[in-house]
Amino acid sequence: MVIRTHTGTIAGIGALAVTVEVSVTGGGLGLFLVGLPDNAVRESEQRIRSSFENSGYRMTARKCVVNLAPADLRKEGSGFDLPIAVAILAATDQVVAERLDSSFFVGELSLDGSLRGVKGVLPIVAEAARLGFHRVYVPRENADEAAVVEGIDVLPVGSLREVASSLNGEVVIEPAQSTLKHEQEEVPYVDDFADVKGQTHAKRALEIAAAGGHNVIMIGPPGSGKTMLARRMPSIMPPMSMEEALETTKIHSVAGKLGSERGLMRQRPFRAPHHMASPMALIGGGNSPQPGEVSLAHNGVLFLDEMPEFGHSVLEVLRQPMEDKHITISRVRYTVDYPSNFTLVASMNPCPCGYYNHPTKECSCSAAAVHRYVGRISGPLMDRIDLHVEITPVKREELSSMERAESSAAVRERVIRARERQAERFRGTGIYTNTMMTSAMLRDFCPLSAEARRLLDGAMERLQLSARAYDRIIKVARTIADLAGAQDIAPNHISEAITYRTLDRESWGR
Repeated sequence: MVIRTHTGTIAGIGALAVTVEVSVTGGGLGLFLVGLPDNAVRESEQRIRSSFENSGYRMTARKCVVNLAPADLRKEGSGFDLPIAVAILAATDQVVAERLDSSFFVGELSLDGSLRGVKGVLPIVAEAARLGFHRVYVPRENADEAAVVEGIDVLPVGSLREVASSLNGEVVIEPAQSTLKHEQEEVPYVDDFADVKGQTHAKRALEIAAAGGHNVIMIGPPGSGKTMLARRMPSIMPPMSMEEALETTKIHSVAGKLGSERGLMRQRPFRAPHHMASPMALIGGGNSPQPGEVSLAHNGVLFLDEMPEFGHSVLEVLRQPMEDKHITISRVRYTVDYPSNFTLVASMNPCPCGYYNHPTKECSCSAAAVHRYVGRISGPLMDRIDLHVEITPVKREELSSMERAESSAAVRERVIRARERQAERFRGTGIYTNTMMTSAMLRDFCPLSAEARRLLDGAMERLQLSARAYDRIIKVARTIADLAGAQDIAPNHISEAITYRTLDRESWGR
């Protein structure tokens, strides 16, 4: 007789159903695990044997074959412990098999029979609900995360004995209740724009970036407030929609990065990888594919502090996800697709010593050294950054002023209104922000007056801009117009957008 239980395995940020088949037959001894299991799955035998012994169950002395179907799909992770153990219990008549066909199981067993939480529970439970399963048994540690999914009973359990008792009808486990209805209000951000003294020009640039989804780089001396400004960027971005929150939570669940926030993520992610990060750490992949920083920053901010200090190969891998808003990782054994719709916020010193163009401190770098330092960021990558913001140190009188600066909440209201205008404009196109517009869409949504076009053509000639930079200036101007509530792009909107191409100036570093 063959007993079947059901579970899932991670594929990208989604999941695929896996059927665990167990057959206990005469002849031979031991447990044989087949179906392309990885090392973590193979080692489940020892965890299952120990948990059986410590939970009062008997392990069969006969030959036990466990097949993970489909057999050509590689199975990874420790979440297969529970479905394998339950199938063996049912095959040896220690639990009733009646409810197995309508149940999903996921969880790692400890040696004493208790259950540990695992990564990627949210997409696995979502797949179970999509396939029509009635209930899913998950470790208590993962209950809040799993309960986000509607249409399926999430049963939080703490041990193998508790699962067996539930299947035998000895105990009734109450389904975990989703806290979504009670937690729709966003957790307030600790960092606020009101804490930042001065830097009006930089704040304006970040407001434009948040409103249109534009990438931005801040260039200025040490201590001028670049990092402080960047960390407050999520506080002025619109609240995440339910779809964005679910997708973001799935990514962090798969990567095992939810931490103590086991329910739905309600704040936009802010990722700040160290400049020693490898290309794989940024884009994802590995032997067991994992999302990288560009995907963990999906629907949020990716902050690269001191951007020129990152390796050339690390920076160049950003070009494709910045443009396409997703990253496809192809290896011999797998191909996975991760979303990467992030806003890039980068910062850099203007030169190796940090004091080029400083109002009071003297720069010790030669013109060639300055030019070489800025040149660490390639032209094609710089083209993809819409806003270049030069930051100067805050004056003493501004620092000592008791006047409170404009709050993030006030800025955010303007950003939300601008996003609403964009949502209305792009309704039905699959586009949500100005930065996502294609070149063809610019003709329909961003017509320029003769005066505005002359102004832009003059900047193109003067700054020697690329065709990509030309389009991006128009997109930024469209966002500036949206913030102003203007129907059409005016010359002053184009003029302001051109001022945010600081690093395109031929005179920079010379």
